[in-house]
Amino acid sequence: MAYPFDCISDFMFFETDLERADVILVPGGSHPQLMERAAELYHRELAPYILPSGGSTSKVMTTEWEFLRDVGIRLGVPDEALLREDKATNTFENARNSWDVLQQNGINPQKVILVCKSYHARRALLTYQVYFPSNTTFFVSPVTDKTGTTKENWFLEEQKIGYVMKELTKVGQYFAHHIPNWIK
Repeated sequence: MAYPFDCISDFMFFETDLERADVILVPGGSHPQLMERAAELYHRELAPYILPSGGSTSKVMTTEWEFLRDVGIRLGVPDEALLREDKATNTFENARNSWDVLQQNGINPQKVILVCKSYHARRALLTYQVYFPSNTTFFVSPVTDKTGTTKENWFLEEQKIGYVMKELTKVGQYFAHHIPNWIK
């Protein structure tokens, strides 16, 4: 059945085909599903490094980075394949700090895989596109997080509608002033 808000579903929930990349990026979070997907992609040899990003938060006992790293280690990702960014407090800082970490490690990625929550995919991609060079190719591999919010169900519960509409609002608020920079 078609709904008037299908365009929101299509815009907010998307994924791309994946190719081998230089790094897998995980923009923070307290959802183990993020690192579970990143570890799966790492074990499929789609990238030699995973860079989880995230500082202190009340949602985990440590930093988001340490939480995600611990999940990765439990899933067999070697410590040397996990790069460290443990200061970011929001998605913009995740992106900016991740770029800095990659540069400090001599990694100039041409292709990256972005693992993020399904309803965060559009904002996460746009945010990383602000900080990474315009010739960087992004592959997006979204996951269903512990909220269970998906393209097929987000509109069935008030709480899930809230998650998606909050993200949609942020896309408009955060990126309007970046559009002129992208067309130069």
